[in-house]
Amino acid sequence: MAIKYVPYFPNTLEGQAILDNFVRTKRVLRYRDNDQVIERIERGMPLYEMETKETIGTNPDQNKIIRGECLSACAYLKEHGIQVDLVYIDPPFASGADYAKKVYIRRNPLVAKAIEQAESELDVEELKAFEEKMYGDVWDKERYLNWMYENLMAIKSVMSDEASIYVHLDYHIGHYVKILMDEIFGEDNFRNEIIWKRTGAHNDAGKYGIVHDTLFWYSKSNEYYFENVFIDLTEEHKSTRFRNIEEETGRKFYPGPITAPGSGPSRVFNGREINPPSGRHWSYSQEKINELEKQGRIYYSSTGIPYLKEYEDEYTQKGRAVQSIWDDILPSKTGNELVDYATQKPEALLERVIQASSNEGMLVADFFGGSGVTAAVANKLGRRFIHCDIGVNSIQTVRDRLLANKAEFEVLEIKDGVSLYRNPVQTMDKLKSLIKGLRNEDALDKFWEGSIVDTKYGMMPVYLPNLMDSTTRLLDKPLMNRIIREALPDLPEDTKRVIVYYIDIIDRKEIEDFIRENNDRTTIEIELRDLKQVLDDVVIEDNAEWELSETHEDLYGGWKLTLKHFHSDRVLRKIDEVNLKGQQQALQKGKDFKPLEISEEGLETIEWLSLDCTIADSEAPWHSDAEIKIDRLGYMIKNGIKTPDFWDATICSESKPLRLKIRNICGDETVYVL
Repeated sequence: MAIKYVPYFPNTLEGQAILDNFVRTKRVLRYRDNDQVIERIERGMPLYEMETKETIGTNPDQNKIIRGECLSACAYLKEHGIQVDLVYIDPPFASGADYAKKVYIRRNPLVAKAIEQAESELDVEELKAFEEKMYGDVWDKERYLNWMYENLMAIKSVMSDEASIYVHLDYHIGHYVKILMDEIFGEDNFRNEIIWKRTGAHNDAGKYGIVHDTLFWYSKSNEYYFENVFIDLTEEHKSTRFRNIEEETGRKFYPGPITAPGSGPSRVFNGREINPPSGRHWSYSQEKINELEKQGRIYYSSTGIPYLKEYEDEYTQKGRAVQSIWDDILPSKTGNELVDYATQKPEALLERVIQASSNEGMLVADFFGGSGVTAAVANKLGRRFIHCDIGVNSIQTVRDRLLANKAEFEVLEIKDGVSLYRNPVQTMDKLKSLIKGLRNEDALDKFWEGSIVDTKYGMMPVYLPNLMDSTTRLLDKPLMNRIIREALPDLPEDTKRVIVYYIDIIDRKEIEDFIRENNDRTTIEIELRDLKQVLDDVVIEDNAEWELSETHEDLYGGWKLTLKHFHSDRVLRKIDEVNLKGQQQALQKGKDFKPLEISEEGLETIEWLSLDCTIADSEAPWHSDAEIKIDRLGYMIKNGIKTPDFWDATICSESKPLRLKIRNICGDETVYVL
């Protein structure tokens, strides 16, 4: 249950909760769930307890990595008076695609032959691997836009008065989100639509190749930070732009316009009064124009129109200002910044955004942080940062990425009552198998997850909240009213009972009373069940065996922990699923099948391990005194620094370790008290 609800703004403003921003035409974009959006926004953002999981360095800038929903993260920031100066978000695109992480089985560190291969790196394609879903970008338009509306409202509530927001989308849903942003931030605060050419030619059958994404840039007010970004001139740009030559000096120049949109008075040029073109005004005062005349900087066309001389030699020094089409930034497919994250964006893209719309020391936030590129670039450019994401894979990826960049930060987790099984997609898949008897039911509307057959009640439809949509987690009166008024009447006539699972509930007795008072249209009983009781069975901790000893292998001595055995039931089950599927496909095609195999020790299923020599309490925030990450080729990254060495199943520390944390290759982490 939420501690309380934090208002988006001190007072609910007119138009805050309805998609009705067609100001000029007074048309209304109205969806079925608008009333629920209104009630949720009037109630506020849910504030939950926040648990500190780890602190890296002294962290004087209060940099944060937050695992949890955008709404709850914003509630926490607003409650603590934290304002953000720049927001970049790359939310789901409502594309209908599932995004997966490729999981690589590491080399067995106990096999001598693997160590001998240190000089000959294996081709990545030869490595044993399988895929795990990270998240599903599967939405219907209505739910997506209502979900996005609330998130944008929450983000706006924690933006400083001079802040900007960049929302990165594509053709699937971007034009609809633009309408939402017009309402939330105001049409007058729309600054630019930026086209990023993210790839070369595409062979999209039956249509023009889709090669771009769109960034919508809005400011919170008409006072905002912006600094032009300049890039080098291309030879083509020089040859086509600077064609004019000044006779006296031989300098090449370009006649640039000296007008801007809006009306204004005439000015005197070279003794002649000239009116600006219709709908425009002169960019400079009369005093400035007189000064430019004396410097010989005014150029007159054959028709007598004045222009400003922009010299090539001056222009080349600073380059050309970036415009609204960005075709010079390619996606990062290789290189040091690649972190094997499905939706990773290039650092150059964020460098441009952050340099243009923030200054050093400002706070930059990404509430759908993904691979952590926003936080990584903000740290590199001297900005403070907040990274937020619901997926544990994102949190682990950015934590390791920032550690390698020598950043200081704290890792926080929102305690919203859901022990997510690495990410929402996998949690939902797991839930279906944990709810005994749950089966798909084609006869039911998609509102119902399926049904359970009971000897007394027959087919019982089952409602499950969608973990990928935070707006469905709270069972309140509006949701229950929708179930009673809309969902129950559409069920088959012989339905006697339905089961409604909830994650959070305003007050169970209040909801039960509401059901008794309002469920008068049908004879169908409604049974409420707490989903957290099912989720408690989702996370299965891994087992590890080790040997701890004092060592004198280096000059100063210390402690060595040697892993003897590691067993991850979750990883092994996944490998069994992959092998079974692969075997069936091979049989159908008449081909041989080579299954994925794990050694008896199971050490190939370890991705990362860390020692805490500071704190012995199993519930205390983690303090990493020594850590090793094993990359997909088996090489070690020790304390964020890449090495040419294979992992040998050991980890050392100067002081005696008190706790051990191990992350398996699928992302589950387990803490062991030594």
